[in-house]
Amino acid sequence: MAKQKPNYAGGYSVQTMILLGGAIILMTFAAMALTRMTGGFVADENTIAEQGGLNLPIILHLATVIPAVPLGGYVMWRKKGDAIHKLLGKIWVMLMVATAIVSFWVGEPGTGLGGTGLSFIHLFSVLVLVSVPLGIWSLRVGDIAGHQKAMQGMYIGLIVAGLFSFMPGRNLGILVFG
Repeated sequence: MAKQKPNYAGGYSVQTMILLGGAIILMTFAAMALTRMTGGFVADENTIAEQGGLNLPIILHLATVIPAVPLGGYVMWRKKGDAIHKLLGKIWVMLMVATAIVSFWVGEPGTGLGGTGLSFIHLFSVLVLVSVPLGIWSLRVGDIAGHQKAMQGMYIGLIVAGLFSFMPGRNLGILVFG
C-alpha cells in the first residue's frame, strides 16, 4: 500500500479567519461581561499596587506570550513543512503551552470568579491546552488542514486575548494605563 502524500493546501480562508476572529471577539466580550457580573476581574488597582506591579506569574506570562506573538505570525506566514517551520513551530507551541499554564497563576486568590483568581478569559488558556494536542495529532495522522486550523485558531485567539488584556480592570491595562 502506497503512503499518501500530505496535502499542504488547507487551513482557513481569509474570510473564515476574519469571521473566526470576530466570533472570538464576541465571545471575549461575553466572557468579560460574565466575569464582571460574577465576581469581577482577577485583579484591581489595589491588588496591582500591593503586588508592586509585576509578580512572578505575570513576568513569566509576559516572557512567554510576547515572543509568541511575532514568532507565531512568522511561522504561519513563511513556507510550510521544512525543517525551519518545524523547529520554529515547536518553539511557538512550547511558548503557547507555557503561557497557558502560567496564566492560571496570574491573579490573586479571593478575586475573580468565586474567589478562584480566575476569570472567563482563562477559557483561552484551556483552548490552547486542547488545541496543541489536537494540532499535533492532526499532523501525525496526515491531516495538514486540521493542523493548520488548530494552529491558526490558536494564533487568532492569542491576538484577540492580547488585545483585550489592555482593557480597564485587566492586569496589563492597569499596569500600562494606570
